[in-house]
Amino acid sequence: MDTRGPLCVGIDPHASLLSAWGLGDDVKGLETFTRTVVEALADRVAVLKPQSAFFERFGSRGIAVLEKAVEEARAAGALVLMDAKRGDIGSTMGAYAQTYLHKDSPLFSDAVTVSPYLGFGSLRPALDAAVINGCGVFVLALTSNPEGAEVQRATAASGRSLAQLMLDHMAAENEGAEPLGSVGAVVGATLGDAGVDLAINGPLLAPGIGAQGATPADLPKVFGAAVGNVVPSVSRGVLRFGPDVTGLRESASRFADEVRAAVSGR
Repeated sequence: MDTRGPLCVGIDPHASLLSAWGLGDDVKGLETFTRTVVEALADRVAVLKPQSAFFERFGSRGIAVLEKAVEEARAAGALVLMDAKRGDIGSTMGAYAQTYLHKDSPLFSDAVTVSPYLGFGSLRPALDAAVINGCGVFVLALTSNPEGAEVQRATAASGRSLAQLMLDHMAAENEGAEPLGSVGAVVGATLGDAGVDLAINGPLLAPGIGAQGATPADLPKVFGAAVGNVVPSVSRGVLRFGPDVTGLRESASRFADEVRAAVSGR
């Protein structure tokens, strides 16, 4: 982010976006879309975030496209954040960790999103795999969808919200790490005011900029003193300029500049 600008761009090949690009909602369209985004952005943006579900819906052929995208994006110097939101217990969580956080896997990524709502301790296989393999996890805390508050803002027995409880666990995992720990939190940029303590000594993935209504200028209000650790994520706000490569690049550059200005106050 220091060298390429503070921006994460999602790769979300949903049917309406494929259609807007003049592509079919099929594996060929998926492959063209994904290859275009990777070739346009992987050598210049800090993070690319493929949404696994949009590839999984095409079965093994879709997963093959995803594998190639991960490999080529990392080879071009971008960090790959796999947006899979996995969460389970025991050996099943271990299998998810092996899929995304093990160097021998064709889907090995620099980080993966995970869900803690089977209990934070259920994430241990992923947390341990991230340490061993030099990558990270982003744990869902306060998501950008309005339905999330029903669970995430609920009060635990300790009197804290469930989101704050999870953030406290993340802070404990990252304690003493420099410059930041590898356990990040997902906190929506659309929240207005997070209302929680975001001092987890880890990165904060902020979806919701662009099509969901948030702007880079909203980041200081939402994240407060932790705004310097934010990884802002934009998907449709950039992807709508495709398939024109110049349009994709200019849009990503513009968002990165706006984020930099918002975070620095200049």
